[in-house]
Amino acid sequence: MAQDLYCWRCDRVVPMLTEPEWERMAPALDEAVAEVQRYRVSTASSLQTALARPHGRGALKLYYRMTGQLETKPDAIRHHRLSLYGPPCAHCGKPLRTPRASHCAACGAMRAEAAVE
Repeated sequence: MAQDLYCWRCDRVVPMLTEPEWERMAPALDEAVAEVQRYRVSTASSLQTALARPHGRGALKLYYRMTGQLETKPDAIRHHRLSLYGPPCAHCGKPLRTPRASHCAACGAMRAEAAVE
């Protein structure tokens, strides 16, 4: 089940998908990219134009069904994956930005663990 965690890109707490959930979400996000690519090929439009059109509805609906949270941007879901983040900072409690981070980007504190893999 998704775990609520602070997302530094969104600057808010969001449901982060577990790996089993991500296995279901990844194909839906890949389809969102394919939708944009098909539109560009069929219309010869720019990437900016194609991205301005609604796309990724399947991924957005799936994210809502999994988490109960509305998301409007399929690309935002790509960084709502629990395994991308490190443990909580011992000082401020926000998650480290990566599992290998040596310090907290939010508050500057060094990672509490002695060994970073």
